[in-house]
Amino acid sequence: MLPAAPSAPADISLPGNPDDRAAKRQRVLDILDAKGHDSVLLTSHTALTWYLDGSRVHISLAGDPIAALLVDRTGDHLITFSNEAERLAAEELPPGVGLHMVPWHGQLAHAAGALAGAGVPLAEKSVAAELRAARQSMLPGESARYARLCADAAGAMTEVLSGATPDTTEFEIASALAARIVAAGAEPLVLLCSGSSRSAFRHPLAKHAPLGRRAMAVVCARRHGLVANLTRWVRFDAGTPDERDAEARIAAVEADVFAATVPGARLSGIFAEIQAAYTRHGFGADQWTRHHQGGPAGYAGRDPRATPATDDPVVPNQTFTWNPSGPGVKIEDTVQLTLAGKNVLTLDPRWPSADVNGLPRPLTLQL
Repeated sequence: MLPAAPSAPADISLPGNPDDRAAKRQRVLDILDAKGHDSVLLTSHTALTWYLDGSRVHISLAGDPIAALLVDRTGDHLITFSNEAERLAAEELPPGVGLHMVPWHGQLAHAAGALAGAGVPLAEKSVAAELRAARQSMLPGESARYARLCADAAGAMTEVLSGATPDTTEFEIASALAARIVAAGAEPLVLLCSGSSRSAFRHPLAKHAPLGRRAMAVVCARRHGLVANLTRWVRFDAGTPDERDAEARIAAVEADVFAATVPGARLSGIFAEIQAAYTRHGFGADQWTRHHQGGPAGYAGRDPRATPATDDPVVPNQTFTWNPSGPGVKIEDTVQLTLAGKNVLTLDPRWPSADVNGLPRPLTLQL
């Protein structure tokens, strides 16, 4: 029987770090200077939660943000609907952000245009690459919040999978993970689970199938805008020689990718290393086409998802979630690249691990 979800932690770091907020505002002002504009309108979950340093601007996880933010030379102006304003002001907005309301049936963009005066604010999509670059090097406050979230998500995975049995169903695993993620004050953006009968699927939405002899679980959990990503495996026998061999080889692929993830490298160059690593470790030249490979992480699950065409540079204090996979195997953690080296944020010391090229990497939990 799976253990009950714990109560919410009492010491979650709150958003709105003043030093981080000031640094983020300066980064956006630098974008305005470079573009020769006086304002920009932020409208996506990713940009809003980053710039507001963790404020929640959603109601439905599947819906658009309930606010837009005009950043100009005079300050920060949040426009929201009248039925959302009181809660946002009381619980979500950091100090120094002006609050402006429109009726619940109004248009956020129209109100932003009026606030901007004669100038037309830049649309977020027109400076998407610049804003993404501004998010990449994480500041101290958000790095601390991210590390705590990742530890909570990894702990939830350990607690749930340690209580699993071959008869536990995929939905029971997913629901137990969801309970722990929500109890930790986070939102479960992705919950995947596959038992041995469905191990061929790389994005397995849970079903009522029992786990059987072997299972995979995936969590992407968001708190204060930041998203922790990890994958774990459990099995109830010793595993086959082919399984154990494939697990070691996919860890070797990931090790090669992380070795290439250094400041100054370009995502396109790292992706070329991903392609070569699959061949080098016996998975075949086309394996990278079977599933996305991950990329930088933070205020989006991947920011951006790496492809052969993405050319963003790697910077210090950036976080990554690479997720190489092969038939019946996958490995995934959220890792921060610091000046001292790479730090696996989604690490639970209770989970079995092995050193792979200097990083502790998860093994399959055998029960």
